[in-house]
Amino acid sequence: MDLLTLLWIVAAGLAMASIAMVGAVTLAVSEATLRRILLPLVGLAAGSLLGGAFFHMMPEAVALSGGGLGIWVAFMAGFVAFFILEQFLHWHHCHQPTSRHRPLGYLILVADGIHNLIGGLAVGSAFVIDIELGVVAWAVAAAHEVPQELGDFGILVKSGWARRSALIYNVLSGLTFLAGALVAFALSGAVDVLFLIPFAAGNFAYIASSDLIPQLRATGVTRQLAYFSALLAGLGLLLLLAL
Repeated sequence: MDLLTLLWIVAAGLAMASIAMVGAVTLAVSEATLRRILLPLVGLAAGSLLGGAFFHMMPEAVALSGGGLGIWVAFMAGFVAFFILEQFLHWHHCHQPTSRHRPLGYLILVADGIHNLIGGLAVGSAFVIDIELGVVAWAVAAAHEVPQELGDFGILVKSGWARRSALIYNVLSGLTFLAGALVAFALSGAVDVLFLIPFAAGNFAYIASSDLIPQLRATGVTRQLAYFSALLAGLGLLLLLAL
């Protein structure tokens, strides 16, 4: 075991978790301002989730596997699994009338945790192979985490979390990146995350299409354009990163 590599992995994992604190910028704005920016943040998150799933995760999974039906079965398994999870959370929510937290917030935390775990496995494996490669892989992963984490924070607040609580839960969810990276290090880079990648992509696609995009309906043309622009911004940024 290389101690220097382990130190790099731990530092990278903690740095990735700290990105979740980007939502702290909203602590400085008023409640009225926060309400105005929440739905654009939801649009940004929806675009980021779809862009991450279809511009990054699925192309990578197809490239690594050489194609085949199995990858798309894993994608649909992730999609259906989150449909089932959402149904369970709705049932639990209906039987807990005092709960202020909507199921979507929990789904976001679970999906983000899975996403960060997979990212940690991949980046940790890159560090095991070569520290420079690991740094590059971390930088690419971090670049698309910023808009996604900002959007996720907005969704948690809209789902009933207090802003400080949403920030804490977001950071805790980000720590799964460190867990995945440490697992990759412990197994000397021999971790096969191939089918976890399309599974997580299915999670993201379900949340974006079933839960987020339906929230972006608006009556005024100005609001419609704002929400649509936010969605396109998330998609466009992830497409640029993929290119």
